[in-house]
Amino acid sequence: MNDSSWRAPARGEYADAWGPSDQGPAPAGPAHDAHRAEQTRPMPIVPPEEPMPTPPTPPQKKRAGRDLRAAIGVGVGLGAVIAASLFIWKAAFIGVIAVAVVVGLWELTSRLEERKQIRAPLVPLAVGGAAMVVAGYVRGAEGTWVAVAFTTLAVLVWRMTESPDGYLRDVTAGVFAVFYVPFLATFVAMMLAADDGVQRVLTFLLLTVVSDTGAYAVGWRFGKRKLAPRISPGKTREGLGGAFVFAMAAGALCMEFLVHGGTWWQGLLLGLVVAASATLGDLGESMIKRDLGIKDMGTLLPGHGGIMDRLDSLLPTAPVVWLLLVIFVGSG
Repeated sequence: MNDSSWRAPARGEYADAWGPSDQGPAPAGPAHDAHRAEQTRPMPIVPPEEPMPTPPTPPQKKRAGRDLRAAIGVGVGLGAVIAASLFIWKAAFIGVIAVAVVVGLWELTSRLEERKQIRAPLVPLAVGGAAMVVAGYVRGAEGTWVAVAFTTLAVLVWRMTESPDGYLRDVTAGVFAVFYVPFLATFVAMMLAADDGVQRVLTFLLLTVVSDTGAYAVGWRFGKRKLAPRISPGKTREGLGGAFVFAMAAGALCMEFLVHGGTWWQGLLLGLVVAASATLGDLGESMIKRDLGIKDMGTLLPGHGGIMDRLDSLLPTAPVVWLLLVIFVGSG
């Protein structure tokens, strides 16, 4: 476009387009023909630009959602501590259980206070919880129940030193914590008290870990159908099937070669029940965390969360394994 296109056109310039001009026939000649051709030259048709082809997006790899290297490192470290305490001096493992119980109670009560303003008294819970573990190892079920009773009483009395506002709410949470963490943990101590206690505890730990690992591996690779999407969206039915298969296989091997007097078919049943109880325990803690609006109970273990995030499947599995082992091979 040039400057002449912005002026008003002369009367004779559109003669060819609108008919003969009233000034008479246009003069002939090469100059006029060139001017006419310039006025009637069609605008060149510019084809639309084709969009650049978008490179295909590479398929996204599934991610575990956690730092896998940190998780493996912490897992190996915890396994080394457990193995050392079990095989060098098994009474030291009672100390490991007591420490885990106290830290788990601290995480649980801290989250309850932060998210729900529930003040379950930690001091009587921690002291009573450690005493329950020791009583279970030394005096068995009888000692455990005595320690439970005194710990519950201590929670009720300790909370009386503060304002009565929220008393019932706080002591109810405290009693829940007594049974959820230390009481269930005492079954591990009672397993250890048997003559073959190391083998029983090792079986309990192996089956629970193998169940969780099988569920994770199969669910990560093949999981499509959600197991409980409102509670734990990451868990799938395929993962649950993997937990059953892995735990039953590990149970058959442990009962056949590790536990004195056990048989492979007992191990299959044991693994089946462990997979179910471990999954329910995991879902139970997920329900608590959803109610509190948190992802993890703590940050003490990189790649794992907190101690309670590792105890979630172990705690409810302990009484199940203890009971089935007593039925299958006796109390020892």
